Amino acid sequence: MKKKFNIFSLSDRAWAGSGLLYKWQRTLGKYIAVAGQDNSVKIFDQNGTLKTRLDLPGRCVGMDWDKDGGILAAIAAKSSFILFWNAFHNETFQIDSGMREQMSFILWSKTSPVLAVGTVKGNLLIYNHQSLYKIPILGKHTKKISCGCWSAQNLLALGSDDNTVSISNEDGNTIRQVVKSELLNQWSHLSVDKKILMLFNVHDLDNRIELTFQCHYGDIVSYSWYGDGYLLIGFSHGYFVVVSTDIREIGEELYQARCHEDHLKSMAISVALNKAASCGDNCLKFHDLSELSDVSNDIGLNETEGLDLLSWTDDGQLLAISTQKGTLHVFLSKPPIPGDSCGTRLVYVSSSLEVTVCNQVEGESPVVIEVDVEPSFIAAGPDHIAVGMNNRAWFYALVEQEHGFSKLGAFEYLGTVSHMCLNSDYAAALFEGKVQLLNKNWFCKKYIVLGQCNSARKQYVICVYIYVYIFYALL
Repeated sequence: MKKKFNIFSLSDRAWAGSGLLYKWQRTLGKYIAVAGQDNSVKIFDQNGTLKTRLDLPGRCVGMDWDKDGGILAAIAAKSSFILFWNAFHNETFQIDSGMREQMSFILWSKTSPVLAVGTVKGNLLIYNHQSLYKIPILGKHTKKISCGCWSAQNLLALGSDDNTVSISNEDGNTIRQVVKSELLNQWSHLSVDKKILMLFNVHDLDNRIELTFQCHYGDIVSYSWYGDGYLLIGFSHGYFVVVSTDIREIGEELYQARCHEDHLKSMAISVALNKAASCGDNCLKFHDLSELSDVSNDIGLNETEGLDLLSWTDDGQLLAISTQKGTLHVFLSKPPIPGDSCGTRLVYVSSSLEVTVCNQVEGESPVVIEVDVEPSFIAAGPDHIAVGMNNRAWFYALVEQEHGFSKLGAFEYLGTVSHMCLNSDYAAALFEGKVQLLNKNWFCKKYIVLGQCNSARKQYVICVYIYVYIFYALL
């Protein structure tokens, strides 16, 4: 793994002296929502810039992004209302849950626009954001609903302080009541008194498997599924242990190692990178899940206030770590390498201020172009290339001269460009849900805005070029 860069750190006077609750935007990873002890949720972009502040009637006690990352839902102390923020339109709205007691748990389904909200008295609300239909279920549990998880099959497992777990369908109807656990796909698992891990097969709940571990490992701090039914378990004394849910291997420790000398505080897995991150002993460590003995990029952190929780974005590019005293650090774990192609020609960033154009198939000599900024996007056309960052793009013509290129100049767009495509006559730029066309006389300043994505359910606009036409699609 390449070097990790601390791209920003967040601190706030209102957060000082306490741990933070934070959530990365699902799928897109463009925003991170952070809540402290004050009555607000602050939403920051990938550069640490404050996007918006959501004021709540009390301290935020839970929040979650929907499966597409378009809607953030939050619940607050001493309030029966659920607050929603639309990330695509920067709009807020709220609904009355109808629950008169304190809400304690909130979680969106992984596969549908369904939200589950639990209370301190064990009641449950199922809210369908598409139909706006609310289903209150009284007496789901007898005490506080404290945790839960949706499965890929849209089953909901809820853990309660009454020492039971309920498994329900998406309408809230109870299928089974079992011992407390966390559900994933066909397996459920739980940590009992931080010493024992219990495994349940959802199709055979009566037969559970209890896994006990050596005392010198310490308490179970964190555990996570990865690969084909493997569990990575982290222990307070710094140990990592891997077990399998394969019936032939259950009960066996497939791997164990001490990754932190004194203690382990938190652990998180990136499926996209096939890597795990762990924190403890005032440092971050990164582990290759295909070879856990491969520990790379040990990052020391000058924190006297204690590390707390780790969380990756879905694409694995950003990793956040919070402290117990109200600070959040964000690291760039997988820097994207901008590039593009046109026919058999490739264009890519070869150094921070250098772009290389090559065509191995046609036997052309590589052309190296020194650029003004480190690009965040590149576009290649039949006769031109474009490089850019934020709302600015620089255009170059590919010519048969000594250097192989001619700089045409720059163009400023009305928003941050997230994607660009070129054909022989036009440049199509995507920004803020709009597609803007610029003709090949780059500096005539004439442009056409073709369309805008107005629905919160629309996630991407993709531009492609085919010969002399440019198409855009709302997906």
